[in-house]
Parts: sequence; C-alpha cells; structure tokens
Amino acid sequence: MIPEFIDTWQMKEPGTLTKTRVPMPALAAGDVVVKIAGCGVCHTDLSYFYMGVPTVQKPPLSLGHEISGTVIGGEASMIGKEVIVPAVIPCGECELCKTGRGNRCLAQKMPGNSMGIYGGFSSHIVCQAKFLCVIDNRGATPLEHLSVVADAVTTPYQAALRGDLKPGDKVIVVGAAGGVGSFMVQTAKGMGAKAVIGIDINEEKLQSMTGFGADFVINPKGKSVKEIKELIKAFCKEKGLAANTGWKIFEVTGSKPGQELALGLLSFTGKLIVVGYGTDETSYMLSKLMAFDAEIIGTWGCPPDKYPGVLEMCLDGRIQLGPFVETRPMSQIEQVFDEAHHGKLKRRVILTPDF
Repeated sequence: MIPEFIDTWQMKEPGTLTKTRVPMPALAAGDVVVKIAGCGVCHTDLSYFYMGVPTVQKPPLSLGHEISGTVIGGEASMIGKEVIVPAVIPCGECELCKTGRGNRCLAQKMPGNSMGIYGGFSSHIVCQAKFLCVIDNRGATPLEHLSVVADAVTTPYQAALRGDLKPGDKVIVVGAAGGVGSFMVQTAKGMGAKAVIGIDINEEKLQSMTGFGADFVINPKGKSVKEIKELIKAFCKEKGLAANTGWKIFEVTGSKPGQELALGLLSFTGKLIVVGYGTDETSYMLSKLMAFDAEIIGTWGCPPDKYPGVLEMCLDGRIQLGPFVETRPMSQIEQVFDEAHHGKLKRRVILTPDF
C-alpha cells in the first residue's frame, strides 16, 4: 500500500536538518515507489550541507543518493523486487545517452539534488522503474549494505571503465583508504590489475587495504614526490615491473595535495583518472602530457546499465562491502553528519529509516 506521505529529514538550508513529512508525489507512467532500506552518507552530501555547494533543487530538500530498498507500488511487474536506485539517472533520450555517455546526461536527475525535494534520507522515494538495478539474489548480504553500490562502488567502476582498465594493468589509487578509494582499490584488483599501490595519509586504514586488494601501500605524509617515486621504484624492482611507464592513477581525494601528488606521479604512457571532487585549483604544465604521451581523464557517476556488473562483483566477493560500512538509525543523521565532517568515521555510514 502506497502511503500518502513520505517521512524525511530535510535540509531546510545548508547546515540545518529538520525531520518532517512531505506529500507522496503523483506517479507518472513507469514510476514506482521504493520503500528505502538504507541510504549511504556521501562526501557530496557534506559538500551540500557544510560547504555551500549548490544543489539543483534549492532547499528545502532531502539529501541522500545512495539508496537501496523494496518496490511497494507503481509498475505491477516491479512490486516486491529489491532494487538499487542509481545515483545518476539519465534521461535516456539525448545524444549523450544514445552514444553511451548517459552518465553525463545534461538532463540527468540525482536523488537528493535534482529530483525535486526528494532524496534518500527518507522513508520512501519515487523513481522510474526502467533505470533501477534489480537485486535477484543477494544471499546473506544485507539489503541496506547494497545502498553504497549506487555511488561509492559504481563510481570507481565507471572510473575503471573510463581508464580502460585491463587485466595485467598497474594501478595507483591516491586516497586508497577513503570511502570511495577503498572500493577503487578493490575494483581495480577485481578487474584484474596485477599491481595495485594504495596511497593515503590514514595509516591505520591504509594498512588494512593490504587485505583488500592493495599489493603495496604508501603513506605520503612528510614525503616528497621524489621519495614516493623511489618507494614505487623499489616495489617494481622487487616485482619485476617497469617503474616509469603505463601506470593508471586514480585520484579519489579531490584535495589539492592529492591531485598534485597524482600529477607528480603521472609519467610515460600513463593515465590519470580524476574521480574525487574538490574546489581548489591545481596547476600543471600541459606540455608534459605531450612529452609523456599521457592522458588526464575526468569521470562522473555511472550509467544505470553498468550497475548489474558492479552488483555481481559485490555479491561474488571480488568487492567486499561489510568491512567498510556500518548501519545506524536515520534519527542519528545530525550526529553522523557531524562525525563525517570532522573525519571521525572509520566506515561509510548507511542510515536506515526509523521514523
């Protein structure tokens, strides 16, 4: 039965959250109502809430775009199905969508940003059935855990596709211990990279990544780019790898120091894939790209048609979710935002509705 209202935590204005109730929108053809099982807390939510990054839909609105749940109404063939709601929903009709670049569709919708006032930190959400990722058999994986597939896992997967990651490639992940970076490491290894180097300043979390796909880790704190290169060179010598060619570097932090380090490590025939978002400007001598025969590539979101492949990696164990997430009741949203903003969280938090 479809409820008349949606219970939700709204951002009334940046820095302010209020528990409220909003009308259930009228369903259009092809729409379904998803009862939310969990919604992950992403750095993007914090950017809207604390840093003044503007949302397409002006506040008040509900944030949250990493959503999993169960269809309870709308398209009859979908009722009862467990689903993941894509974080980036394309229009499906424009030139970008028709040429395979729907992840950057200029008319795209994003829960918690550009789907009206509706977002994932709520009891329910309405979306188009055709873009949902259906979960056929999740085994023992909790449904709420699969919410992070919608951004934290699919974003690295799309980045790997943009970088043309192939079995046998060499990979560096800058920000390897973060909420997205930890999945970038696992994705790279799961897609067949023969060497994955993780770089991060969080020593404890960085060391743990050696059990989840990282073959070698480096804490760059207090080290120059030259010193980091020497550590990479020593690792490559030990493994019989070429140290200065062919690296695919994924910059996940979005921070100026992370971007500057990634640029400093870019070398002959390498690729730098920019995954993380930040507002600082970073300078680089573009002629180096010519001299190195190298590339710098941007990546945004992930098209819905790629979600089933990512989900398969999560369910067959190539990408592990459990060690990197924790669930908390949605009523703790203000506390969780504060802890995330101050870097106190050890895992990506998934909020579960408890209205």
